[in-house]
Amino acid sequence: MRYSRVCLAIFMALIAMSISDIVSGRELSVSSKSNSFQLQDTTKKVSQVDSVGKDSLLNDSAQLITETSMYNSLSAKAVTRETKKLSLFPAIALQQTLKSNYAGLYIQEPSGEPGSVQNMFIRGAAMPLLSKKDVYQIQPLVVLDGIPLIGDHPFAFDVQQYDFNRLGTATNLLSNIDMNNIASVQVLKDLAAVAIYGPRAANGAIIVTSKQPGYSKKISFDSYVGMVQKPTVNTINGQYENDFRQRFYDKYTTNGRYSDDEVYPVYLSDSLNSVYSGKSDWTDLYYKNAVIYGVNVALSGGTDRANFRFSLNNTKSKGVADDTGLDRYGANFNINMRPIKWLLFSAYVNANRVNRTRNKSLRDRFAQLNYFPDLSAPLPPNKEYYGTYLTQYSKGFDDNKNNIIEGYARLVGTFGKLKITSSFNVDYNEGYRDVFYPRTLLQGNSYASNYYGSNQRLMIENRANYDLKINEDQDVNFEAGQSIQYDTHKYDNAYAYKGTNDFIKINLLDSRPQVDGADNPAYLTPTAFPRELTFRALDRTKSNLVSFYGKANYSYKDKYFVGLTMRADGSSNAQPTSRWFYSPVLSAAWSVKKEFLTDISVIDDAVLRASVGRLGRLNVFDNFAEGPQYTASVGYTGNVTVPGYNGFGVLTRPYAAGFVGYDIPWAYTEQLNIGLDVALLKNKLNASFDYYTKTDKKQLLGIPSYAEYGYRQSIESGMDVNNTGVDLSLNYRAIAHDNFTWVTGLNFNYNSNKLKALPRGLDQIVIGDRLLKVGSPVDQYWLLQNKGIYNADADVPVVNGQPLKYNGIPLKAGDPRWVDQNGDNNIDDNDRVLQGNSLPKFYGGFDNNFTYKQWSLNTNLYFNLGRKVLNQESATRFDFVNSQGSNSISSVKEITFWEKRGDYTKYPLYNPWSTVIPYRLQQDLFLENASFLKLRSVSVGYDFTDMFKKNKVKISKMMVYASANNIFTITKYSGQDPELIGYNGIDGGYGQPIPRTYTLGVKMEL
Repeated sequence: MRYSRVCLAIFMALIAMSISDIVSGRELSVSSKSNSFQLQDTTKKVSQVDSVGKDSLLNDSAQLITETSMYNSLSAKAVTRETKKLSLFPAIALQQTLKSNYAGLYIQEPSGEPGSVQNMFIRGAAMPLLSKKDVYQIQPLVVLDGIPLIGDHPFAFDVQQYDFNRLGTATNLLSNIDMNNIASVQVLKDLAAVAIYGPRAANGAIIVTSKQPGYSKKISFDSYVGMVQKPTVNTINGQYENDFRQRFYDKYTTNGRYSDDEVYPVYLSDSLNSVYSGKSDWTDLYYKNAVIYGVNVALSGGTDRANFRFSLNNTKSKGVADDTGLDRYGANFNINMRPIKWLLFSAYVNANRVNRTRNKSLRDRFAQLNYFPDLSAPLPPNKEYYGTYLTQYSKGFDDNKNNIIEGYARLVGTFGKLKITSSFNVDYNEGYRDVFYPRTLLQGNSYASNYYGSNQRLMIENRANYDLKINEDQDVNFEAGQSIQYDTHKYDNAYAYKGTNDFIKINLLDSRPQVDGADNPAYLTPTAFPRELTFRALDRTKSNLVSFYGKANYSYKDKYFVGLTMRADGSSNAQPTSRWFYSPVLSAAWSVKKEFLTDISVIDDAVLRASVGRLGRLNVFDNFAEGPQYTASVGYTGNVTVPGYNGFGVLTRPYAAGFVGYDIPWAYTEQLNIGLDVALLKNKLNASFDYYTKTDKKQLLGIPSYAEYGYRQSIESGMDVNNTGVDLSLNYRAIAHDNFTWVTGLNFNYNSNKLKALPRGLDQIVIGDRLLKVGSPVDQYWLLQNKGIYNADADVPVVNGQPLKYNGIPLKAGDPRWVDQNGDNNIDDNDRVLQGNSLPKFYGGFDNNFTYKQWSLNTNLYFNLGRKVLNQESATRFDFVNSQGSNSISSVKEITFWEKRGDYTKYPLYNPWSTVIPYRLQQDLFLENASFLKLRSVSVGYDFTDMFKKNKVKISKMMVYASANNIFTITKYSGQDPELIGYNGIDGGYGQPIPRTYTLGVKMEL
C-alpha cells in the first residue's frame, strides 16, 4: 500500500509538470538512436498541435511500437538484424531464424522434424539441466509487439514416465511467427535492457517487432517454393549385424554360445531369411525428397487519421524423414487510429492455425502408450515388409493441431511532455492431439487417446513517461509503470486400451448426467473401451504477477548518461512470507569519443557502458508456494491416481515429487555487464564488446532426504550458478563502391559456468546420473576414465592378492581398463570424474554479403567449439547383450537401427557378456568432440526494381532470389550430426536430419 501511494504521488507530480510545459509551449523528446536528448520548441510547430500532419500518425504509431518493444535504456546495447535477409531462410520456427545471428544466443535444434521444440539459451544455462522441466525454466522471454508470450508449462511431465516429449502436440509454439511480417528482431541480454520486463525476462528477452501500417497504399507479396533433399545414408541388414556380433562370439566363446541359457535373436539366426538378411531398401520409404513453400500477402494503407496493415500467410514445411511436416495458416491485422489530436488507439491481432504431422518413432509411440509389445524383433529393413507396417499404421491416426492467437488494444495519450500508455494484452494457445493405433500394431490391443491443453495470458499494463529539460546541459526522462498478469495453464488427457473394434476410434462416453430425474450411475462411463482400461489425467495451474516500476534516465552534455530502474514484483507462485521481490538496476554510459577523442577522425564514435543489478526469478510451479501439501499419487501405469482407504478417497503426501517446506525465498539473478561500442573509419567498422558475469542465486534443488518418512527428496533453496563470458559483434564494410559492396560480420560468445553453492552448504551432491560439485561447471559429464582393454587376466592389477574390482566384481580379460582414481583397488562411483561440457564454450556466426549492381550474394557460417557429446547410439549398438530381449524403452529399435552411423573401429572388443557391462554409457569411451562448422546458408538475388521504374511499371520493389541451406558440416564427431543432441548432451540417435533445402523465391511491393 505504501509503495502504491508513492507511485501515485510521483504520477500526480508528473501531471503537474506536464501542465506547466503545455502552457509554456515546449516539448521534449528522446532520440533513442544517439542516446541524447533534443529540445523542440512546439511554438514553432503549431501545425503539429492544432492539426494532425500527414506523417503524424505514422510516426507516432511507429514510436509506440519502438517504446514498447525496445530496451529503451541509456546503457544497454542490442543488435537488430535486417529481417529481409533473415526471411530468406525457409524457417518454420523463430529459433531457426535466429540461430547463428546473435552473439550470446545459443539455439539447440535436437531434431530436424518440422515443428519440434527447440531450446534457446542466452549467455549460458542458469541451472543444471537435470530434466526437461529445467529447460523450460530457463527459456528467454519472447515479446511480440509488446506482448510477453506465454509458452507450454512443464507440469504435464509429472504424469509422464519419460520426458522425451511433453504430453499433447509437443509443437513449437514459436512456429506462428512469419518473418515476412516482422520488421526487426532484437536480443536483449543484460539487466539494463530487460529490467522493464521484470522477472519474466530473468533469462534474457527476444523482442520481435512487426511491420507497421503506412499512410500510403501498399501491397506486398512474398513467396518461395523449394525442395528438401533426402540424405545419403549407409544401410545395413541382418547379415551385417550378424557379422558385427560374430567378432565377439569368435573372441569370447568356444562353441558360438556364451552360456547354455543364451538365446540368439531369432531374426538374426537364419542367414537365408530375406526379410532381415536380404535387401536393405527401407530408406526408399523413410527418406524422401519433399516440396516446401511459403506465401505471404499483405495490404496496408490509411489516412492521416487512421492506418492499417493486414496480411495472410500459409507455409508448408516438410521433413526428409518419416513423412513429417507442418502446415501453418495465419492472419495478421494491425490498426492505428487518432480520433482526437492527443489520443492514439492501436490494436493488433496475430492468429495462426498450426497442423503438425508427427514422426512414427517407436520410442515416442511406446512412451505415449505406457505399454510395450514384444520387442524381440525389430522392424525389417526390407521395403516390402516395412511398407506393410506403414499400411497398418495408416489405419490409425495421430492428429496434432494448435490454435495460437496474440493481440493487444492500446491507448496512448500525449499531453505535452507527458505520455500515458494503457494496454490490454492477450496471448492464448491451445493444442489438440487425437491418437488411435489399431490392434494390428499392438498384438491385439488397440489404443486411443485424446489430449486438450491450453495456455492463456491476460495482461493489463499502464505506464507514464515524462521528459524534463533542466538546462542546456542536463536532461532527465522519468518513467513509471504498473502491470497485472494472469496466467492459466491446463490440460486434460485420457487414453484407453482394447476398444470393441478398430472402427470405433474414439472413447465414447455415456454423457447423460441424469436419467428420468435420477442420477445416472453410468455417467461418463466409457462405452467403446473397457472402463478398467480407461485412464484420465487432468490438471490446471494459475499464477498472477503484479509489478510496479520506476525509471529515471539522466544525461549531462551528451557525454554522461546514468539510468536507474527500481522494481517491485509480487508473484502468487512465491510463498506468503516472500511474496514480493525488489529489484534495483543501475546503468551508465560514457561517450569516450566526445570526452577525449574529438580530434581523432579515425574514431567516429566510442561509448563505454556498464550496468549492475538484480532481478527476481519466477517459480514455474505453484506448489512451491504452498509449503507442506497433499497430492494425488502416480500409479504404476503412469497415471495420477487417488488412493483410497476403506472405500474412501484420500490424498497423500507428495512422496515422489518431494517435500516442500516453508520459508522458501525468491530466487534471483545478479548481473554485471561492461560494454564498449566503437565505430571506426567513417563508420565502416562497427564493433560491440561485452563482458558479463551473472550469478543466479537461491535456486531450488531436490536434495535426497527424509527417506525415513517416505520422501524421495526435499525441495530446498540455496543453489547458486555463475555464468561468465564475453560477447563480440563485428560489422565491416570492406568495399563500398557504386557498383560493388562487400559487408562482412562476425558474432561469437564465450561462456563458462560454475556451480557456486548448493543447499544446506553441501560441497557436492549426486542426483541420478549427475554429480554436482561446487566449483565445477554444471554441464559436465560424470564418467569413468577408460584407458583401453585387459587382454588377459594377468593384465589386471593385483593388490594384496586381490585383483582390481568393479563394484566388488573382479575384472577379467575382455574388461575395460577403468582408472582407479582413489587407489582403493575398487572401481565405483568414487572413481568417476567430471569431464567435458554439454554446452559449447564458443559459438557464433560469420556472415558475408556482396552486391554487384542489382545482384546480391549472402553467405552464413555457423560454429560451435569446445563442446562434447555422449554417443549413446554407439553405446547401445555395442551393448547388444543388455539391450536386447527386455521390454523397456532402451530396447526399442527404430527402423534407423538398419543404418550405419559412427566409426565402429574406434571401440575395443570388450566381452559384452561381462557383468561389469563394459559398454556402459557412463565412461569417456563414448565422449566425443562435437565441435563443428556449418555452411548454413547461401542465397543469390537479383533486384528488378530499377528496371520496372525505367519502364514506368507500378512495382515499387521486386527481388527474385534462390537459396541453399544446411549445405555441409565440418566436424570430428562420428555420429549422425553434432547438432542433433538432446538438452543433456546425449545423442540417442532419435533426432531426424536437419534437411538440406533449396528454394526459389520472390519479394514484391506494389
